[in-house]
Amino acid sequence: MSREAPYAGLDPERVLDAVDATGHVPDGRLLALPSYENRVYQVGLDAGGFVVVKFYRPGRWSDAAIAEEHDFAAELAAAELPVVAPLSCAGHTLLRRGGFRYTLYPRRGGHAPVLESADTLAWLGRLLARVHEIGARQAFRARGALDVESFLRQPAAAVLASGLLPAPRERVYRAAIARLDAVLGARFDAVAPRRLRLHGDCHAGNVLWAESGPALVDFDDARMGPAVQDLWMLATDAIAMEQLLEGYEQMRPFDRAELALVPALRALRQVHHAGWIAARWHDPAFPRAFPFAGEARWWDEHLADLEALIDSLE
Repeated sequence: MSREAPYAGLDPERVLDAVDATGHVPDGRLLALPSYENRVYQVGLDAGGFVVVKFYRPGRWSDAAIAEEHDFAAELAAAELPVVAPLSCAGHTLLRRGGFRYTLYPRRGGHAPVLESADTLAWLGRLLARVHEIGARQAFRARGALDVESFLRQPAAAVLASGLLPAPRERVYRAAIARLDAVLGARFDAVAPRRLRLHGDCHAGNVLWAESGPALVDFDDARMGPAVQDLWMLATDAIAMEQLLEGYEQMRPFDRAELALVPALRALRQVHHAGWIAARWHDPAFPRAFPFAGEARWWDEHLADLEALIDSLE
């Protein structure tokens, strides 16, 4: 295993061996599922059915941080909330094999939610309110927070160190990040949101919808942050946000001052996404998946988007 190719040694045989080591005997069926940060596979079992195995990216999270992710999902599941929580194997959810840390999950069927439906959004709002009610009971200690340091300054530093940003754009990029730093700090200070444990990356791709309703998957980005972080990516416009909040406020109060954070959170997500690609560029999967990040025109578009977001915040 190396920093340049952290998953180079993770071949199908090792994936199946890792599952077999838990007492779940694979039948040889193996399907790679979409994931760039980690590596995730669906594995067929000799006894029938499937499990999903996730191999954590080396060096990203500490063991303590992963334990907090697993404990939060288990706490939600114990409260009978529809979440996909890790399976316990001999009393452990974080497992090790062949130099990798990994976790097994039950396979859950479903499809993406129809976010154009008012009923769907209200249902999701009720679910997220219940998640936040439990998330507010205690704090993450090892997973950090959704804040300017981790979602703006650190990703921007990764971009500047990567060599992907064309040299003529560096001065403009530095100026844009400095402006964003100032306006985002002021916006968060003005709203002063209460921070709680969140799903953290709650978009349609992390919701599975079945006849019984929605289920939340993939708590890999769980952090401390404002409640609106788990809502805004599901709302395509102001009407959709109201429909989400109609359901949410049936279960839990929502501080509507947090709605002023949505443009700030959108800006942080854009900067973080570019920084994530830049920081992972050494992984061979990233240049293949995001070839546009090596093109000057993409950075021009990114800078234009940032300027527009800054203008909307100032």
